[in-house]
Amino acid sequence: MDGLLLDTEGMYTVVQQRLAQKFGKEFTWALKARMMGLKAIEAARVLVDELELQGQLTPEQFLADREEALDEMFPTAQLLPGAERLLRHLAACGVPMCLATSSHLRHFTLKTTLHGELFELFNHRVTGGRDQISSGKPAPDIFLHAAGLWQPAPDPSCCLVLEDAPSGVAAAKAAGMRCVMVPDPNLDRALCGGADLVLDSLEQFQPQAWGLPPFPAERYSTPSIAIE
Repeated sequence: MDGLLLDTEGMYTVVQQRLAQKFGKEFTWALKARMMGLKAIEAARVLVDELELQGQLTPEQFLADREEALDEMFPTAQLLPGAERLLRHLAACGVPMCLATSSHLRHFTLKTTLHGELFELFNHRVTGGRDQISSGKPAPDIFLHAAGLWQPAPDPSCCLVLEDAPSGVAAAKAAGMRCVMVPDPNLDRALCGGADLVLDSLEQFQPQAWGLPPFPAERYSTPSIAIE
């Protein structure tokens, strides 16, 4: 969800830069890349360890301070280019979809304030709460749990994951699934090697290349590519 469908990663960056600066530290993109896709507490531990803030700031206090600032920003989150077109197309074609996000339910609700109807198009939703998954990305749990919400569950090799974070790509591949990555332009491309395909934007995604129905305007202009 974050950084793939919704433009929220910039919000995290701004808030975390401010918090790091309070302690005379720099929040870099290399650190952000290590935190992306992780559960909140796991990401907080990475930040505290990387910035050597032990004794000055606990992961729990970092999250509390961050939460206060983000609560004001999340309800304004906008969709990223190509997200709405793709979701509405797949839903209209009856393609089974599950949202699998490391965000907990409260944050999911805030982030989708302006887009509730669109996110209702998903057949299922998995959030980062402990009641749904015990191990966050890069463990495969969230994607395996998502697939298991259908009965019978599909073979993982028949599932396609769309991701923006290196940890999410690693989770998808560990689950035995194919993965298309749409990373942030600032992310080091050396961290994108695990994906089956890397795109600059969801606007470049071609459903037919993955055995999915092509966009309406392309049904007769672009040859289909069957994936067996």
